[in-house]
Amino acid sequence: QVQLVESGGGLVQAGGSLRLSCIASGSIFPINVMGWYRQGPGKQRELVATITRGGSTNYADSVKGRFTISRDNAGNTVYLQMNSLKPEDTAVYYCNAGIGPFTSNYWGQGTQVTVSS
Repeated sequence: QVQLVESGGGLVQAGGSLRLSCIASGSIFPINVMGWYRQGPGKQRELVATITRGGSTNYADSVKGRFTISRDNAGNTVYLQMNSLKPEDTAVYYCNAGIGPFTSNYWGQGTQVTVSS
């Protein structure tokens, strides 16, 4: 079965940086797209950033210029470099992958990011 495992969350002060990682395993099909979503306290889940197998990226307006998404050469690992963090970035961050001919969705367990003021 496909599994996504996130790491890199933690507590950081406003203005600081964190880098999240997500490793996908168990897929016999190509990973077409990987991305990050987040859900803050009392908020709906929202898209943060995505990256396709071809390298095209998409960012939420709230993180443009501060966050950078990337993939490794094998295409099974995605990173989210988060700079200039703000308290409103506090959320559980979830890794997502779209895999195979139907771009089936898979989700990681989430990693907590807390930004203090």
